[in-house]
Amino acid sequence: MAFMVKHVVGGQLKNLTGGLTEEKSEGEKSDAAAQGMTQEEFEQYQQQLEEEKKEREAQFAQKKAERATVRSHFREKYRLPKNETDETQIQQAGDDVVLPTELAKMIAEDNQEETHKQSVLGQLSNIQNVDMDQLKDKAQATLEDLKKQTENCSLM
Repeated sequence: MAFMVKHVVGGQLKNLTGGLTEEKSEGEKSDAAAQGMTQEEFEQYQQQLEEEKKEREAQFAQKKAERATVRSHFREKYRLPKNETDETQIQQAGDDVVLPTELAKMIAEDNQEETHKQSVLGQLSNIQNVDMDQLKDKAQATLEDLKKQTENCSLM
């Protein structure tokens, strides 16, 4: 109830006096005084905040570039169209983009598996009921027979 009376009557009294009494609002106080610091401490605090903000932004840009590198790797791997934003993020980070070690190991293992699968022997291993050792022996025997035949050839 007292609040209501003060609110209704207080506003009327201020208008009546014409605002002769000047009260300092909290907005007019300096930022340093509002936080209970001297001006020098406040400047150091602001500088520290700026440095921390720059560090966070740099780390964030680095993470974005790493993610873009991973995405571009998979786009190349699966022959998908390139993305301009990924390339821009990588360029903004500069040459500092390094894949995390675990991810680099995974990619290397995938590449090894793919090269093995793409080889002739990898394709043959996909065929069921094929004895690879027997096939290798047979191929070597055939090559040796061809060499013997070429040695006996009178034209050569």
